[in-house]
Amino acid sequence: MDASGSTTVLRRLPWPQPPAQSHTGQGLDPVQNRISEKPVFAKPIESAGAPPTEFLFGPFRLLPTQYLLLEGDKPVHLGSRALEILIAMLERRGELVSHQDLMARVWPKVFVGPSNLTVHMSALRRALRDGRNGHRFIVNIPGRGYCFVASVEVSGGEN
Repeated sequence: MDASGSTTVLRRLPWPQPPAQSHTGQGLDPVQNRISEKPVFAKPIESAGAPPTEFLFGPFRLLPTQYLLLEGDKPVHLGSRALEILIAMLERRGELVSHQDLMARVWPKVFVGPSNLTVHMSALRRALRDGRNGHRFIVNIPGRGYCFVASVEVSGGEN
C-alpha cells in the first residue's frame, strides 16, 4: 500500500508461447524458420583457447587445470611458479619462449628481476631431472629464452 492508500497489484506475465503452426506443421514466422533450419556456422564452434586436460612427456603427466605434475602415479612437489612456467612451455612446445613472455605469464603486473625466472627454472629442471638419464626436456637459448624439446602427447582441449 502506498501513501495514497491504494494498493499496487503485480501480476506475473505469461510465458512466451510458441509461434502458431500452419497446416504444414511449419511455424508462421519465416525468420524463425530460417534460423532454426540453417545453422549460422557449418561446424560446431569449439571454445577458443580451451586448455588441454593433460600433457604426457617422458615419465611425467601434467594436469594443468589441477596444477598437478605426476611421475607415474606419484605427485612431484613443485611450486606454483615453476608449474606455471612448465604449463607455458608445454603450451608452446617446440617454440622459443622468451624470458619476457615467461615473466609476464608467471608474474603478471609485478616487476621481478630475471633471477626469479632463473631460480624457478632451475627448480623445474631439477624436479624433471632434466639432462639426466638421457632425458632432455628444456633447452636454454642464452639471452633469448627457453624451448621445451621433448616429445609431448596432448589429450583433451587441443590436439
